[in-house]
Amino acid sequence: MNISANTLAQLEDRFRATLINSLPGLKSLHLVGTMSENGHSNLGLFNSVFHLGASPSLLGMVFRPGSQDHDTLSNIKRTGFYTLNNVLTSFYQQAHQTSARYPSGVSEFVECGLTEYFIPNFQAPFVAESTIKIGMELRELLPVALNNTTIIIGEIKHIQLNENILASDGYINHSLAGSLTVGGLDGYFENKPLERLSYAKPNQAVHLLKVKKEY
Repeated sequence: MNISANTLAQLEDRFRATLINSLPGLKSLHLVGTMSENGHSNLGLFNSVFHLGASPSLLGMVFRPGSQDHDTLSNIKRTGFYTLNNVLTSFYQQAHQTSARYPSGVSEFVECGLTEYFIPNFQAPFVAESTIKIGMELRELLPVALNNTTIIIGEIKHIQLNENILASDGYINHSLAGSLTVGGLDGYFENKPLERLSYAKPNQAVHLLKVKKEY
């Protein structure tokens, strides 16, 4: 099957959206926690978080068109802080429910049965049930004129995780953490590790990577 750009343009809207959303394959999955100006916690599900750099430690996230009116983006712009929380098998259905359009000021934590978790001197709520929690501070906001999306760039300020999922070389084992991934907007997948390979160099065969702390 070959699908040209002209054919894509003629497809039914929802079919095309589902096709393009699932086309890149499995993506990271995060619950994004924010706080409103009235002190209400907000929680939304995102599959658009991406690595941007390690020094400084930056992560990006894409907001689709129309997000200017949604609580997550407006809260981040107002406070400058937000959290990223992994999703586990034990609560993925509640996480999915946070994508429903609840009225502004209604807490998805309460409506979807998840637990707020705060740390001192940080304004945004974490998800207590998550095994990897990341506290972020907004550094840059980039409007994308091409399709009216918005990219936000944040710096990592806090990382909370269980020590047993962290290898001696800094690698985080998301399989042990129980992190789920997502295909498209509604297909959830469990992680199953294959192998870690050595750093690739010219004229040198790769080998299975062994670190001091085994899983």
